[in-house]
Amino acid sequence: MEIVQGDITRQPDMEAIVNAANAQLMPGGGVAGAIHRAAGPELAEACRPLAPIRPGQAVITPGFRLPNRYVVHVLGPVYGRDVPSDQILAEAYRNALKVADARGVRSVAFPAISTGVFGYPLEEAAQVALRTVLEEGPRCKHVRHVRFVLFDERARAVHEEVLTRLQQPEES
Repeated sequence: MEIVQGDITRQPDMEAIVNAANAQLMPGGGVAGAIHRAAGPELAEACRPLAPIRPGQAVITPGFRLPNRYVVHVLGPVYGRDVPSDQILAEAYRNALKVADARGVRSVAFPAISTGVFGYPLEEAAQVALRTVLEEGPRCKHVRHVRFVLFDERARAVHEEVLTRLQQPEES
C-alpha cells in the first residue's frame, strides 16, 4: 500500500482507479468530474445502465480515454445522513476491492471517498479507509497494489499519519 499526493486521473501504472461517484454515476464535481472529463463521454454512456447505485455499492466500467483499463465507481456515504457512516464507508472500500479483484485487477488507486462535498471528516475517513484496505487486501486473489491518491498535502499527511498508527503493534 502506498499514499501519494496527486491527480487520480494520472496514474498510468495502475490497472484501475476508483471514482468517488454520485448515485447516478454521472459527471459532477470533484473526483467524479475529473474522471469523467479525462475518460471522455463514453464513460457516462457505459455508466447509464448501471445506475442508480446505493451507498457502499461498487460497479466497474472500462477506463476509455484514461490510462487505466478500468474505473471502479463507488458511492460513499453523505456524512451524518447515510448512517452508520463508518460502516457504509468501509463497505464502499471493501466492495471496490471485491469488484476489482473479481475482474482480475492487480492494482487499484483510491481517492479519499466521501471527504469532499459528502462532508466526511478527513481523519475519521482515513481511519476507516486504511483499516478496511489493510483487512480486506490480504483476502484478494488478484489485487496486490493499492495506492491512495490524495488531492492535497494535508490529506496525504493525514493518511500517512493514520497508516503509521494502524501499523504500530498494540501495547499489552
